Amino acid sequence: MIEATHRIASVEGTALPLRGDDIDTDRIIPARYLRTITFEGMEHHVFEDDRRTSAHPFDDPRFQGARILLVNGNFGCGSSREHAPQALRDWGIRGIVAGSFAEIFFGNCITIGIPCLAADLADIDWLQRAIGRSPQEPVVLDVAKGEVRFGDRVIRARIPDGARSQLVTGGWNGTAVLLEAGAAIESTARKLPYLTGF
Repeated sequence: MIEATHRIASVEGTALPLRGDDIDTDRIIPARYLRTITFEGMEHHVFEDDRRTSAHPFDDPRFQGARILLVNGNFGCGSSREHAPQALRDWGIRGIVAGSFAEIFFGNCITIGIPCLAADLADIDWLQRAIGRSPQEPVVLDVAKGEVRFGDRVIRARIPDGARSQLVTGGWNGTAVLLEAGAAIESTARKLPYLTGF
């Protein structure tokens, strides 16, 4: 059975509000950092170019240690690169709430266990303002129920059923699924003529 540590039914922690629509993967992690063969140290370059040119929420002391990222519409658009969600995860982000997500970015997040919940833009705006006023108050992303909770407010959020199931059952972790199915894989392999000879 997949270990409970691989199951992600909810994420709780402080949040970081990042305003703006159409924030693309090249802004999340600049292309010049894609030449490495591992993701090691990628978190140091999250939003690097944006952070060099203006004050940025990722540098704001109020939001250090945040586990949840609050963004607007079409987050993660642009080039398909798994480095973007990996860099965010290594920075400490464990869940994202947005008005909407680019499809490939969404899939890359689920693959590494980052829940991505979509909410109405009005609710996102309210939540970003509320977090700005109370940055140390925790936010709860309830993946199983499709809710975002902050104080006494409950915001309905959307996540496709397949992604929800992968997260809450631990199926997002492909390695764990393969290890769990080890005996069945070996049994099937023994029956395949191209693996056992003709």
